[in-house]
Amino acid sequence: MKELTCTLCPRGCRLYVDENNGFAVTGNACPRGAEYGRTECENPVRTVTSTVRVLSKTHPRCPVKTDRPIPRAQVTDAVAALRNITLCPPVRLRQIVLENVCGTGANFIATRSL
Repeated sequence: MKELTCTLCPRGCRLYVDENNGFAVTGNACPRGAEYGRTECENPVRTVTSTVRVLSKTHPRCPVKTDRPIPRAQVTDAVAALRNITLCPPVRLRQIVLENVCGTGANFIATRSL
């Protein structure tokens, strides 16, 4: 039995996931909590946020995030891939900064215009 706290809403339900019984979830107040518990135990994913360098004195860093969640096991590699990225202004909101991060199909996109 694995114990988790659901992060999908402010309620923060305490979930209990029975890994030996088909990932059955109890403790959830809504169906989204049950899905979260199953997914978190079977295939955890995360939306990754970070920053990249910008050739600008006024804004030396630009915030970025993945446009969809990626497997948690690949988060470190995804962030490492950003170390070699340097943007030249202007940068547009939602501009793709890095395509197909670590072969996941997700892209890093700019979350601010500069």
